[in-house]
Amino acid sequence: MTFNPLSYAILKAVTRCLWSNPVAGRRMMSHHISPNLSGRVAIVTASTDGIGLAAAEALGQRGAHVVVSSRRQANVDKAVSLLRSKNIKVIGTTCNVGKAEDRDKLISMTIEQCGGVDILVSNAAVNPFFGNILESTEEVWDKILGVNVKASFLLTKQVVPHMEKRGGGSVVIVSSVAGYQPMQGLGPYSVSKTALLGLTRALAPDLAHSNIRINCVAPGIIKTRFSAALWENESVFEEFLKQTSIKRLGQPEDIGGVIAFLCSDEASYITGETITVTGGMNCRL
Repeated sequence: MTFNPLSYAILKAVTRCLWSNPVAGRRMMSHHISPNLSGRVAIVTASTDGIGLAAAEALGQRGAHVVVSSRRQANVDKAVSLLRSKNIKVIGTTCNVGKAEDRDKLISMTIEQCGGVDILVSNAAVNPFFGNILESTEEVWDKILGVNVKASFLLTKQVVPHMEKRGGGSVVIVSSVAGYQPMQGLGPYSVSKTALLGLTRALAPDLAHSNIRINCVAPGIIKTRFSAALWENESVFEEFLKQTSIKRLGQPEDIGGVIAFLCSDEASYITGETITVTGGMNCRL
């Protein structure tokens, strides 16, 4: 291979820049965010913390009127206050997506107070089990599949007529890297996240008739309370880092921005897809 002094000089300069300014290597994004979701209404489930809150903030920063929810009123109040302090238009309500009456309340409140729905981000998930998958019970499977998969489908089905009235819309389902590579001890949860990849693809053709796009995001190891067991333990964390190209934990904002992109007109020709946001972990089924 011939030595090219110009290429070497450029490589050296770029390397020096990244070493002296690691943020440049991590994120070269302007602070100015264009309000490309202005006038749209976005429901985000499980949105008072972690990835859900980051998604609500990213959508709100782009002009959407956001509806946040989670199971506890105190958490809803806290998230609404935080988002309003950032000049985001937001309302909130308690919602356990596993309960039909709560899903009904979430949709009807959104229609009454915001006038319609354009965006649904289905982020709610539970994991009541950790251990050998063969020791998981029927109740565990009912709970995990009921909340993580069935509720995602039923919420999507419920918002369709409201999106149709507004000429279309966008649905984003939050899966996980565990949907591609089951995590030890998290067998049933991992299976539920694989199911969401299939649900996204199955719904895409039929929703397209109504000008509704549906996509999925599969986060890697993101620094949230939900995933604390994976990053608080140093040896477990080191093992995960070996599998990534970008040697850091993901942040909730890394996912929020991708979700906001998928809900925008910039993604108008994308449907039925899953975007893996994993720092370069190998993801394949």
